[in-house]
Amino acid sequence: MANVKGWIWYSPAKFAEWGVEVPKTLDEMGALTEKIQATTGTPAWCAGFESGTATGWPGTDWVEDYVLRQSGPDVYDQWVTNEVKFTDPQIKQAFDSVGEVLLNPANVNAGFGDVRSINSTAFGDVAPKLAGGECALTHQASFLSGFFPDGTKVAEDGDVWAFMLPGESADDSAVTGAGEIVGAFSDSEATQKVLAYLSSPEWANSRVSLGGVTSANNGLDPANAKDPILQETIKILQDPNTTFRFDASDLMPGAVGAGTFWKGMVAWVNGTPTDDVLTQIQTGWPAS
Repeated sequence: MANVKGWIWYSPAKFAEWGVEVPKTLDEMGALTEKIQATTGTPAWCAGFESGTATGWPGTDWVEDYVLRQSGPDVYDQWVTNEVKFTDPQIKQAFDSVGEVLLNPANVNAGFGDVRSINSTAFGDVAPKLAGGECALTHQASFLSGFFPDGTKVAEDGDVWAFMLPGESADDSAVTGAGEIVGAFSDSEATQKVLAYLSSPEWANSRVSLGGVTSANNGLDPANAKDPILQETIKILQDPNTTFRFDASDLMPGAVGAGTFWKGMVAWVNGTPTDDVLTQIQTGWPAS
């Protein structure tokens, strides 16, 4: 199973009411944020980092999306392997760009409180705030569609919809994502048959038709997904022009990706200076 990250969720009706359009570049995204704030007099964004023992992971997704879009896939890959350090100016640039949204009290945290309330807001709780009109924009993966209240229509002409976080230019097609990978602990014939079936188009189409998930299997028919945003996710995964990178924190050693990186995002939102946060995250990397 797979998902695509970097979706920006919004209300099509509110966009029409405010006279704004989906941005095509990161600069246009900044202008959209300012326009919504000026029009409504309230912060445009809501965000939640709280996730029990995994609190902080939604913040890592923000940073990963910006590293990929601003610095490109090569730098992203080098960052994953520690050739590019967290203290590198290119990574700091991503943090600074994310901070223009998340650390700016004029932009967050709609429906919840101030900047620091991001850490105490459960990541899924942003969905009902968006659907209820208390929040205009939120950043989350395709699976957020499962957190909206019953009866919420997720569609381009519905109550909520989403667009992909744009890049530096309108023709950028880089996205991040994640997924589950099947592993075997036996090379028996029966085990290999199960693996073959789980990697087949037949299983992907059957499972996706049940709802709630997507797959990167190229034999999957997007029409089998019941949720329109999941249909769009499948199309992105199958598009040969898409530059896809797996979630960086998932690829890093656990001490970093599920350790200092998560903790660093929490400290950052709580007011720790960016340079200090980057240094602290970097310490999680093994010495060798």
